[in-house]
Amino acid sequence: MEKYDTTKVRNLGIVAHNGAGKTSLVEAIIFNTGMTDKLGKVDLGTSSMDFEEEEIKRKSTLSASLNHCRWNDYNLNIVDTPGVSNFLHDTRRCLRVLGGAVVIVSAISGTKAQTKRIWEWCDAFEVPRIAFVNKMDKERADFLKAVDDMEKSLGARAVVVTQPIGAEENFKGIIDLVRMKARVYTFDETGKYDEIDIPEEYLKEATRLREQLVEAVAEADDELMEKYLEGETLSQEDILQGLREGTLTGVFTPVFCGSATANIGVRQLLDYVVACLPSPIDKGIQIGFKPNTDEPVERKPSPDDPFSAMVFKTINDPYAGKLTLMRLYSGTLTADTVVLNPNKDEKERISHIYKMEGKKQTPIEVAAAGDIIAVPKLKVTGTGDTLCDLKDPIMFEPLVPLKPVISFALEGRNKGDEDKIYTGLQRLMEEDPTLTVTRDDDTKEMVLSGMGQIHLEVAVERLKRKYGADVILKEPKVPYRETIRVSTQVQGKYKKQSGGRGQYGDVWIEVKPLPRGSGYEFVDKVVGGVVPRNYIPAVDKGIIEAMKTGPLTKNQVVDVQVSLYDGSHHSVDSSEMAFKVAGSMAFKKAMEQCKPVLLEPIMAMEITVPDDCMGDVIGDLNSRRGKVVGVEPQANSQTIRAEVPMAEVLRYAPELRSMTSDRGMFTMEFCKYEEVPSHQTAKILEEQAKES
Repeated sequence: MEKYDTTKVRNLGIVAHNGAGKTSLVEAIIFNTGMTDKLGKVDLGTSSMDFEEEEIKRKSTLSASLNHCRWNDYNLNIVDTPGVSNFLHDTRRCLRVLGGAVVIVSAISGTKAQTKRIWEWCDAFEVPRIAFVNKMDKERADFLKAVDDMEKSLGARAVVVTQPIGAEENFKGIIDLVRMKARVYTFDETGKYDEIDIPEEYLKEATRLREQLVEAVAEADDELMEKYLEGETLSQEDILQGLREGTLTGVFTPVFCGSATANIGVRQLLDYVVACLPSPIDKGIQIGFKPNTDEPVERKPSPDDPFSAMVFKTINDPYAGKLTLMRLYSGTLTADTVVLNPNKDEKERISHIYKMEGKKQTPIEVAAAGDIIAVPKLKVTGTGDTLCDLKDPIMFEPLVPLKPVISFALEGRNKGDEDKIYTGLQRLMEEDPTLTVTRDDDTKEMVLSGMGQIHLEVAVERLKRKYGADVILKEPKVPYRETIRVSTQVQGKYKKQSGGRGQYGDVWIEVKPLPRGSGYEFVDKVVGGVVPRNYIPAVDKGIIEAMKTGPLTKNQVVDVQVSLYDGSHHSVDSSEMAFKVAGSMAFKKAMEQCKPVLLEPIMAMEITVPDDCMGDVIGDLNSRRGKVVGVEPQANSQTIRAEVPMAEVLRYAPELRSMTSDRGMFTMEFCKYEEVPSHQTAKILEEQAKES
């Protein structure tokens, strides 16, 4: 690999909501920089970035993909990120390690909720960004409306740097407000243009927008402000300096325009990517910690510092094996190097180093600070882990995965596929930490959880395609519990005597309800040795076994106290087994007398919705038997805290999306168990009777 200056590296993500044209822009960038000889098209399935079958089928990016290119002696590492809400967790992981971002704003639809969420992550990770108003050649394209929408919905200060010449079918090219020149394109997808003076009919608007640009860049830099106030004309170099300063500090967001599919305005955008977005040097020192301590450790973005990197993505291929994608924060890495994974306290050997080009990998000999690379077949390293120098270890704080919001039960279509299913799911979870698989001890189901229904459907499709494991997604069973309302005293007597040694166990127990959440309590009140001490634990075991299947729904019984206070034994025929059976018999008899009731799991939910949707969402929660416990105002939104029965929110994710036009977000976790209303219990028992 040709050695290059770290100051001439740009690591950027292309981000926006689904359908804004992110992948089309990446295809245009890699075409213009000579990485491909043909402009890939998402609609035709010829994109080199959306190469997974599930992406081609849906014509959407579902997993971040990488490419690299050179532009004007600068090295660009480009990440094409998902914009579908179910897959934004992948975008978030990438933003954690990227230097800058190009935010695409649709000239037709402006920005959407997903773009707003990504914008907030950019703020959180301090990622400088520029904006590209795309689809200027499409029907209903409106540049200034898109810029206005960006300012209103994202709270950004937008500064126009390139202005469109016309719109829709009359879109001809762009005007560069820094150089005050126009580029008129040939519309043959080659990106060729003629540079001309600004047409007369656009000169007035261009002059107005340039004045706004000059004022903004002057405000971003004290030296330029002094020049501006003294009436000096700012040169092109001055304006570029101010643009860079304003972008890096987040004072404003430069806005460009064009059409990715027609390859218009892309080269201009690349010029400003290298001019405005940060190099690894600009991002500055990275702070980590000495492993197993709170002692901070610094890493400079220099090839001469000790090696350190963060893994932000894992790709599993059933044939090629595992690829680990990482961003180098410091140092230099060569093949055949042994490094440390401080998260796992394990050494890893770097056998080869690759640069990613969509689904292809190009081998390189050495990588340096600022690079984004792929390494094959690491043993223990996963997404979020740090890799570092053996002699000078450091650990960067891993990004905490977003919590899953929807779950489905998995059932194999074919018998004997359990190993395939388990192995495939493990591989998928390595790639995507927001996927979780658990086995519900109560319902005996394997439960797959993720960020939405589409997320889980795609996971199942990949499970079949990559690992040959065919499964069905089903709505999971609700893990109900049973408890009692009143106390009782009963006898459990097990007697089996038919010649030879028999079985004899006799107990009297008192069963009482406990406060909700108390679980199970066993009390030994035996006096006088009526039940020998060595048999009392067996009684306890018998009761615990009987509690696993209650009389109503065969679910576990909870929140009861059982006191063993009397009984009898036989000197020859009594045994641990006999007293275990007697304890079980007594408890089952007691449950029938104690007015058993059904308990359901209640979920604590936090739902963030736009102001205009709050009434609808609260009304919907009330219809789901939910209880709103608080509302907290946010910027242009409200966060609703509520407690809702699990049975009512098993499919809440798509329903919230529908109610809020995909602008709502929520998290939920188990809170407590509460008694099911009697009319609801009748419905549940009726449904279970039908199933059986």
